[in-house]
Amino acid sequence: MTTMPAEWQPHERTWMAFPPSGPVTEDLDAAGLAQVRAAWVAVANAIVKFEPVTIVVDPADVTLAAKLLDEQIDVLPAHLDDAWMRDMGPTFVKDHAGELVAVDWIFNGWGAQAWARWENDSQVAHLVAQTAQVPVDASSMVNEGGGIHVNGEGTVLVTRTVQLDPGRNPDWTQEQVEAELKSKLGVRQVVWVERGLTRDYDDFGTRGHIDIVASYASPDTILFHEQLNPEHPDFLVSKKVRETLAAAGSWRLVGVPAPEVLRDDEGWVDYSYINHYVCNGAVILCAFDDPGDTRAAAILQEAYPDREIVLVDARVIFARGGGIHCITQQQPAVATRK
Repeated sequence: MTTMPAEWQPHERTWMAFPPSGPVTEDLDAAGLAQVRAAWVAVANAIVKFEPVTIVVDPADVTLAAKLLDEQIDVLPAHLDDAWMRDMGPTFVKDHAGELVAVDWIFNGWGAQAWARWENDSQVAHLVAQTAQVPVDASSMVNEGGGIHVNGEGTVLVTRTVQLDPGRNPDWTQEQVEAELKSKLGVRQVVWVERGLTRDYDDFGTRGHIDIVASYASPDTILFHEQLNPEHPDFLVSKKVRETLAAAGSWRLVGVPAPEVLRDDEGWVDYSYINHYVCNGAVILCAFDDPGDTRAAAILQEAYPDREIVLVDARVIFARGGGIHCITQQQPAVATRK
């Protein structure tokens, strides 16, 4: 039996990917691509102050990446389609002896979306596991790391529109999905949230990843995205999320209010402070140049009193369809590793 440690447990390192030039960034001009890369680099450079970071970089971009990244960051050359390591990378778990195993989910571009490419990205989980010298446990289920959130003590949060998505697992029942999650993650309870945030169903969305909606901050505490403005469609979404979580367990539920901004040029935003990354000694928190940033930082500081809260502007990342949690993947520390 394998078990997925909670994100706040000690890490050996963080894995990321450097945004490549290719089909999924062809909508960007040179300046736009540079902005995207700068956003990813800012996250990597923030994390490496607290723990080692390895970033997968397309061979064509190695020289550029080396100029932008902190010199402490390790660069691993490999061909890429995109840069969402949480989703294309492995999910690290521990076996009965406490040794790491890398779960390799099937990755198909968030349900084979028309704009997505995944020929290269679908190989990254195996590459990361090989580089980390960790055995691979291949899953037969389409899934992404952003579609799950565990408390490390037997419970996982998911959304019905991800694992049960016809574009991902058209022939799977809820019972089959739960059995696979229990087998690979070592959980006993699967909590199903009905759906994700509204913007996540637009182009470049994931069709409802949980890691922008709700996350554990301790075994018995869940932070959830709370949209307080009734004009925003996520006002009703976040209300339903709270009701669902309250009915599913006796956790302490902490609402993290959404930023005050409601829209951008594309429509309703899904700006969320839930999509933060917990690393050794710090929480890397999405910032939006919004009055809500300070309020969210205070809530996260209370949730993680022993960690430094580091704000990093995530607006460019969200414009591409995700946040800071989406571009990072933790490798848990084990006692036998130095």
